[in-house]
Amino acid sequence: MRLTEQQIRSLYGQDVQDRSGARIGSVGQVWADAAGEPTWVSVQTGLPGRHESMAPLHDARLQEGRLRVPYDKATVRGAPAVESGTDQPLGVDQLTLLYRHYQLSGQGTVRQPGQPAGPSEVTRYEERLRVGTQREPVGTARLRKRVVTENVHTTVPVAHDEVTVEREPITDRADVPGIGEEPGELVLYAEHPVAVKERVPVERVRLSSHEVIERRPVNAQVRRELVDTDVPEQARRTD
Repeated sequence: MRLTEQQIRSLYGQDVQDRSGARIGSVGQVWADAAGEPTWVSVQTGLPGRHESMAPLHDARLQEGRLRVPYDKATVRGAPAVESGTDQPLGVDQLTLLYRHYQLSGQGTVRQPGQPAGPSEVTRYEERLRVGTQREPVGTARLRKRVVTENVHTTVPVAHDEVTVEREPITDRADVPGIGEEPGELVLYAEHPVAVKERVPVERVRLSSHEVIERRPVNAQVRRELVDTDVPEQARRTD
C-alpha cells in the first residue's frame, strides 16, 4: 500500500479492522523498508502485557479513517509481537517469522547474515502547531422595555365668564308694561384644566453587532524526534 507522508502520520492511533470489518485494535508503530515505504504496523490489541502484534501493510486499505487488513482478527492477534513503544528496526529473525506467519513471499528481500547490508534509515517526525479560531456563543444581548412614571408640571390658560351689569336709561315710554317681577338669566361658562394622555412613538432602538479583531497569545507544546546514531568503533568512517 503506497501512502503519502501525511497518510503515514495519520496511521498512528487509527483503528485496525480485519477483513470482515471487526475491530482488532489501533496502530501503535509504523515500520518502513529501505526505500522508505511503510511495510509493517504494530497493533495495540488491549490484551494484557506490553506487546503489540505485527501486521503487514501489503494489500491493506485506508477506509474512512480506519486501516483494514486482509486477515482475520485471530491471525493478527496471534502474529509475532514487539514491545510497546519500541523504536528498534525489525531484525532478520523477526521478519522471517512474520513472513512465515502471514505466508508472504518476498523473504528474499530480507537481508540474511553474510549478505551486503542495505541502507538503514528511520523517518523522523515532529509536531507542527496549527493555530486557528473557533467561533462559539459567549452571551446574548437583549432589548427589554420597562415603564417608569414621572411627574410633569406645566400650566395651561383657562377662561371663565364674569358678569358685568350695564344700565341704559329708557327715553321711549310709549308702551310701558305693568309693574311686576320679570327674571332675566345669563348662562355663565368657565374652563378648567383637563389632562389627556396619548401614546405616540418617539424613538426606535435596535441591537446590532460588529466584529472586533484582537490578538491573543497562544501557548502550546510540540514534540519533535531527534535521531541519534550508535555506530561501532570498527564501522566508523575516518577521514
